[in-house]
Amino acid sequence: MFYQLLKHVLLGPLLRLLFRPRVEGLGHVPEEGAAIVAGNHLSFADHFLMPAILRRRITFLAKAEYFTGPGLRGRLTAVFFRSAGQIPVDRSGREAGQAAIREGLGVLGRGELLGIYPEGTRSHDGRLYKGKVGVAAMALRAGVPVVPCAMIGTFEAQPPGQRFPSPRRVRIRFGEPLDFSRHAGLADEKAVLRAVTDEIMTAVLALSGQEYVDRYAAEAKAEEDERRKEKRRAGVRHSNRAG
Repeated sequence: MFYQLLKHVLLGPLLRLLFRPRVEGLGHVPEEGAAIVAGNHLSFADHFLMPAILRRRITFLAKAEYFTGPGLRGRLTAVFFRSAGQIPVDRSGREAGQAAIREGLGVLGRGELLGIYPEGTRSHDGRLYKGKVGVAAMALRAGVPVVPCAMIGTFEAQPPGQRFPSPRRVRIRFGEPLDFSRHAGLADEKAVLRAVTDEIMTAVLALSGQEYVDRYAAEAKAEEDERRKEKRRAGVRHSNRAG
């Protein structure tokens, strides 16, 4: 109920006014039945912009930190995310990936749309990073198609660290559904999972036109953060010597 209120009354009209999204290939999203929509992830706004333009309800797997904030603000944020169709997933520890797969299969088992960002986190620099194989595991175990999706312009509208988005026209492109039925029964084969994931990311890349980086986004972001910290430490040391 609240999902529809957000989509049609509270949030959806505001997002459409702010971003004026140009949508391409919407007909590639199945009108019924289970399917995965796998896209790039450039902005916090992606979580809400895609549901606003889809005809069907879509459920996303979202990081658990969105649901565990302290105080009244944290509780309100958790209520908002749950109402918007987000499912919390703990991304830490060995069991995290399996927990995400179980949650996703539950959504698909109900014949619904599941939204996934295979990169696992937002791109910190606008490039497309290597996909994690959870999306392939879910597609093969559930036997469902994967619709590639590209968000274009949302990084510029709300890059990491920017609290509120800037008005800017964006594009959302959906590609033809990818059928992996030829790999039925091979959901536990690592090589197959990697190949399927790479095929999905190649389709996303073709839609987005981003620069591709063959490594995981979280690793690249951690290295970038460390370089920034070292630069600050070097600046402090230089300042102390100068003083």
